[in-house]
Amino acid sequence: MTISMYDISVAVFSARLKALASVLSLAEQNAADRKIDPQVFLTARLAPDMFALTRQVQIATDHAKGAPSRLAGREVPKYEDNESSFEELHARIAKTLDHLGSFSAADLNGSEERTIELRLAGREVSMNGLQYLLNAAMPNFYFHITTAYDILRHNGVPLGKATFLGR
Repeated sequence: MTISMYDISVAVFSARLKALASVLSLAEQNAADRKIDPQVFLTARLAPDMFALTRQVQIATDHAKGAPSRLAGREVPKYEDNESSFEELHARIAKTLDHLGSFSAADLNGSEERTIELRLAGREVSMNGLQYLLNAAMPNFYFHITTAYDILRHNGVPLGKATFLGR
């Protein structure tokens, strides 16, 4: 059985971003129910040297829009990173999902071997598309969506594994 680069990138990013949007909706509702200023959640972080929830969502969407763009040889869309509300985070996720919807499986055919050059941890790196997707883009994407989930769970939002998985 063969699996396509589209199936392991665009399809996965799309499904996980939809689940993240659900997590954010539950957090927003929980803040309202508990009469907590939404900024408490949006600016929360797990540790002082980690990014806050808003930045976690921004970085997750950056990886989701960047990976298939690079794999298809397209320009990566640039976002302003100025979201400061749940509504704006939802809009960013929706914009990213729209971008992901612009790709077809044919756009990513053969991208396993495409040379991807980018700056990681302050240095220029080069790798083939499959290595980039599996060893850079996906791990970073999952790190940031998991951290977003963990920040909200740590702050008392009643989330579970099924919510994280989008079920």
